[in-house]
Amino acid sequence: MKKNWWKILAVVLVIYTIVAGFLMDVPAKPILHETIRNQYFHVCMWFAMLITMTVSLVYSIKYLLNSDPMHDVIAFEAVNISILFGVLGLITGSVWAKFTWSEWPLFSVKGWWVNDVKLNGAAVCMLVYMAYLVLRGSLEEEQKRAKISSVYNIFAYVIMIVFLLILPRMTVSLHPGNGGNPGFSSYDLSNTMRMVFYPAVIGWTLLGLWMMQLRIRTRKIEMKNYL
Repeated sequence: MKKNWWKILAVVLVIYTIVAGFLMDVPAKPILHETIRNQYFHVCMWFAMLITMTVSLVYSIKYLLNSDPMHDVIAFEAVNISILFGVLGLITGSVWAKFTWSEWPLFSVKGWWVNDVKLNGAAVCMLVYMAYLVLRGSLEEEQKRAKISSVYNIFAYVIMIVFLLILPRMTVSLHPGNGGNPGFSSYDLSNTMRMVFYPAVIGWTLLGLWMMQLRIRTRKIEMKNYL
């Protein structure tokens, strides 16, 4: 029980996020309306994705330094979980854009996708990380696969930082906090929303780390059986 407290916390926080996210009061803002609740899912899942991608980066670097096979396994499984959260972030972001930006006369959205630099950058990042999986699958020799994948993973992380955190701030973007737009925290994130937002970030992140741990344990068993 002492070792699993964080797993229990993950379940409690995710359930709390879902229930409170749909039932607690939110600020009545023009354009956003009730869709502002998506911040507990879309934004927080992206935070979880960034954290697990950072874990993957750290272990890729550690593998290049000491060639420990388990570091490569951890980096690989962290990428898998990151892609899961990334895809969920793209889906929830597309839904959010459809029902908010479509009401904005200057940026009318006819479909489920809009030509926004951050949205396009996020899609590019997912493709880059999916290429990482393809790369690993195309290499049979274990050490060669691990080494090349680790180098590519570092490259992919830099691409992600550029497309998600740098370019949107330098160009025109519809996303809050980018392209000269004020961030949510400065005008929308009320004290009530903070009561859900911060636990949501922790909850989704812990859930991602839990899934990653399960996949790593499975890989360890497979490696032992293979040997």
